[in-house]
Amino acid sequence: MRNKCKVCKEQFTSYYYLRKHRLTHSQDAGYRCDVCEKLFATSDSLKVHELIHRDVKAFQCNQCEKRFTRRYDLKTHELIHSGVKSFQCNLCEKRFRRSGDLKKHELIHSGVKSFQCNVCEKRFTQSCSLKTHELIHSGVKSFQCNLCEKQFTQSCNLKTHELIHSGVKSFQCNPCEKQFTQSCNLKTHKLIHSGVKSFQCNLCERRFTGSSTLKEHELIHSGVKSFQCNLCEKCFTHKSTLTKHNRIHSGERPYQCDVCKQRFTASFTLTEHKLIHTGEKPYQCNDCQKRFNQRGNYNKHIMRIHSGDARY
Repeated sequence: MRNKCKVCKEQFTSYYYLRKHRLTHSQDAGYRCDVCEKLFATSDSLKVHELIHRDVKAFQCNQCEKRFTRRYDLKTHELIHSGVKSFQCNLCEKRFRRSGDLKKHELIHSGVKSFQCNVCEKRFTQSCSLKTHELIHSGVKSFQCNLCEKQFTQSCNLKTHELIHSGVKSFQCNPCEKQFTQSCNLKTHKLIHSGVKSFQCNLCERRFTGSSTLKEHELIHSGVKSFQCNLCEKCFTHKSTLTKHNRIHSGERPYQCDVCKQRFTASFTLTEHKLIHTGEKPYQCNDCQKRFNQRGNYNKHIMRIHSGDARY
């Protein structure tokens, strides 16, 4: 593969950057940072790097006042405000601001994953993705939320988390108007409306819209219940289920009906309750076409009328 380092397998957008990188593996690479011991091919590169440790940011964006250590980083940042994305992927038509970002993206379509984790053997298309992943195994979480003290391995994950506290939900689903804090959550949600369920459980053949939902489901078959209630010692497969259970002890009912003011411990229960007021009955029996406004009543109907089970 072109512009790939034979020593560490890292890839570069041009031979010029590869040639500079090669010097870092050479014994003659004599430019080392005294703070973090990172090696550089030239003294100029080292000087620019040292600005990071001194927190010198001489280049400022005129539009948002964000500051940068290097002029190149400022130029790259300014493309965000311009909205110009001149580089397009020929396969999926996704657009990028820089040619380097496009080349990295194209590795996803190639299926080539040259970077492997030594701990769990998971593979990645980019070295930066591998480095980020390795933080999971290290247990190091350097970024902490000031509001709830939850810690994260990456600053970007912290920023995403902080949106939860802000209450800002900028991404809205057009069919149902449900709002989300992240675009990725909206994309996952839209699969519900599409009806596409590409992920299947090997044990019960139940299908799911996302891989994460499938993994959560598979825990049911494993029998593993890692989340225990501190008050009654009851164990649960999922953390979210434990959180809902804890509300039984606390008496907390954070979800309130706008019509009758009745309160509920779970958002799903509130959603089903609202169907009583709207008259909507989304659950239909395939055998007798009878409809129900709650899943529980629908399931009871199936077991009592159509299952043939004498216990019902």
